[in-house]
Amino acid sequence: MSTEFTHDVAVIGGGAAGLSAAVALARSLRSVVVIDAGEPRNAPSHAAHNVLGREGISPLELVASGRREAEQYGAEFRDGRAVAARRIEGGFEVEYDGGASVRVRRLLLATGLIDELPDIPGVKEHWGQSVLHCPYCHGWEVRGQRIGVLGTSDHNIHQAFLFRQLSEDVMLFLNSMPEPEDAAWEQLAALDINVVRGKVERLRGEDDAVRAVVLEDGNEYQVDAVVVAPCFIAQADLYEQLGGTLTEMPLGRFIEAGPMGETKIPGVWAAGNLSNLGSMVASAAGAGVLAGAAINADLVNEDTRAAVRARADAAVANQG
Repeated sequence: MSTEFTHDVAVIGGGAAGLSAAVALARSLRSVVVIDAGEPRNAPSHAAHNVLGREGISPLELVASGRREAEQYGAEFRDGRAVAARRIEGGFEVEYDGGASVRVRRLLLATGLIDELPDIPGVKEHWGQSVLHCPYCHGWEVRGQRIGVLGTSDHNIHQAFLFRQLSEDVMLFLNSMPEPEDAAWEQLAALDINVVRGKVERLRGEDDAVRAVVLEDGNEYQVDAVVVAPCFIAQADLYEQLGGTLTEMPLGRFIEAGPMGETKIPGVWAAGNLSNLGSMVASAAGAGVLAGAAINADLVNEDTRAAVRARADAAVANQG
């Protein structure tokens, strides 16, 4: 018994990866539906960087522009959160807010990740503005300023080195991170990175920006920006509903995928931060294009096999 599909492909997530995939698929004359909850990870940021030709564009403007481009090629959009997915004959059924659903032949997950931030007052309030994590996304904007690195893991030492490239005034607050090894101490000293012991109580802000790191002992250290190392958690509920498991790494959890986005679940692809925790806007968009091309090729192969079978069946019928 055959299944009636509403679309060839459902793209879950309308960020850089999902929209780029939707454009690639729609330009290949695939019927595409994008289901998006409208909660881009980089919404708190004023600008997206390292986006060739669109340097410094507002993240929300970039998404709106990408959506218009996908729509002009025929991609459809459903505003809402995809809440359930199950395998059906020949594809998948995806349910989104309100009980509505679509039936599709292939599924691309591009739902991104959640940044689990250090539980310190002031971090969340200034996240994406003067509380940062990526030197490539925001480093230029804080070059030459007083930068504090909030220690929670060994990774913060590497962050301190990266931001030292951008400023001569970098402080590493050990806070709750493990004691650095001897080699790390030597490197920190060689780069003139000041190391501050003691637990951080809070970040003090003023005029919508961080101004100081306050320790539990009451000492304050003046800063213009604070660097943190979030734990990156892929938003992979649908993948797990379909039987997939996440891969663990020191920085978080993600969906393991091949170079074109194919996952271990047949018919399911992943792109963007969901499968690459360190992916920036431009690389996420590139991953979306590759996944869209791979999905189209997979459907072409399936359609070709079906055409060959139909031709053979017709030949048998004619002989009869």
